[in-house]
Amino acid sequence: MPNPAPLAALRTENADLAERLGSLTTAHDALTTAHEALKADYEGLKQQLDWFRRQLFGRRSEKQIPFDPVQQASLFEALGVEPATAPVPVEEISYRRRKNKPRGDAATETGLRFDESVPVTTIEVVDPAVEAIPETERERIGEKVTHRLAQRPASYEVLKYVRPVVKRRDTGELLTARMPSNVLERTLADVSLLAGMLVDKFTYHLPLHRQHRRMGDTGIVVSRSSLTNWAGQAIDLVKPIVDAQNAHVPEGGVLAMDETPVKAGRVAPGKMRQAYFWPVYGEDDEIVFHYAPTREHRHVDAFLRGFDGKLLSDGYEAYASYARRRGAVNAQCWSHTRRLYEQAKESDPDAAASALALIGGLYSIEREIRRARVEGAAKRAIRESQSAPIAKEFFAWCRRQTERADLLPKSPLAKALRYALDREDGLSVFLSDPRVAIDTNHVERGLRRIPTGRRNWMFAWTELGAERIGVIQSLLATCELHGVDPYTYLVDVLQRVGEHPAARVIELTPRVWKTLFADDPLRSDLDRARDSPTR
Repeated sequence: MPNPAPLAALRTENADLAERLGSLTTAHDALTTAHEALKADYEGLKQQLDWFRRQLFGRRSEKQIPFDPVQQASLFEALGVEPATAPVPVEEISYRRRKNKPRGDAATETGLRFDESVPVTTIEVVDPAVEAIPETERERIGEKVTHRLAQRPASYEVLKYVRPVVKRRDTGELLTARMPSNVLERTLADVSLLAGMLVDKFTYHLPLHRQHRRMGDTGIVVSRSSLTNWAGQAIDLVKPIVDAQNAHVPEGGVLAMDETPVKAGRVAPGKMRQAYFWPVYGEDDEIVFHYAPTREHRHVDAFLRGFDGKLLSDGYEAYASYARRRGAVNAQCWSHTRRLYEQAKESDPDAAASALALIGGLYSIEREIRRARVEGAAKRAIRESQSAPIAKEFFAWCRRQTERADLLPKSPLAKALRYALDREDGLSVFLSDPRVAIDTNHVERGLRRIPTGRRNWMFAWTELGAERIGVIQSLLATCELHGVDPYTYLVDVLQRVGEHPAARVIELTPRVWKTLFADDPLRSDLDRARDSPTR
């Protein structure tokens, strides 16, 4: 009969080994999970480091190698799709570019180009040795002309109004002419100064304190606070024009919207409030900058005021939320989608290149549409026949990529795939509506003046100041979109707005003004005096 003691000891030892094996397995699983988490964190940090390196040392442009329209058929063949029966017409080049091709009204021997509005000062250069030759012994047979581009310091002028005082001999009554009216009564600022200050600050981003210093350098002494007050009062005068423009913008069926941060108002000593401008871009190439102290969703409702058409935006949830509540269609921006694949080039170059090639195909078709100036039903037909198959293949490719076993959940590629697939419906809106742009780049170009301005005037001291920035930038940005000179426009409307019928204030918006008044705008006394032959 076997001794039970060794068997019991063996069973105890086996139980201990099994327990140790279980604890080791648990520890191994925990370490594996921790390793995967650390690996994902490492990839994320590596991606951030690569991004910062690109910002500091790399190429920041998003422009890719142009998609060759000649090779477009091969892309369709690779996708198994028949190309459109009516391809986009390609512009025929029937000329050969010449070097130093003249542009404008005048071109010099050095390539300097300028039009007739540029003042030209003629300086005749003489040679003393030649001048010493008697005129009877020399003959002028021609001349050699050389041009140089010169600059004067900032030019300010003082308008001196002289009003004769006349006494009637029969009655002794004193008579004198009335002083011409001024845009800002009881101030020293001419309308030309008001328009120049606003254009210098908000188009050329020259802060008022630098303009004040420039005035001092030219011998003019004026209070800096006066410049601030004059600029604020001038902006308040044109606010009804922006209100009219704002009322017109949502009347179209398609809007584009974005937001950009700005520091406005002090919340504590040395600390500014983080606020936002929300530009809204309408179908008629008009843009309105709305100011809000936060980035909360409710501001979208306030600014769009029940708009139920198609809203083109980036991936911020506030826009999608508004569309769901109001029954609008939220079209999504392909440029924002593309940027995420651009960021994935370091960690997964092959997959990122495939995605960028497909998206590049969409942009190539859009480029050809713009070049051929196709609109309406023809534009929709091209998008449905040529762009839709590429978009379909892109989303199918994204789904296949999500099934990869080596795809880390926190990797840049995984984020890009989730972003695109979650917004597939919004990214497909442009395919069926020719009015919808493929991206929001036109809005970003319009709001670029805000980030550029932040580098110069940095912040707004008060929220009222930020609201005024939104007002004047709405007009200046729209002037740029319609090819209207901002100085000429402001000189005209600042004089006209006080007398123009309020019911027809829409006529003073840049879109309508260029048709009604641009050919014969109101001018300042300074411009009229310069053209006066008696000066």
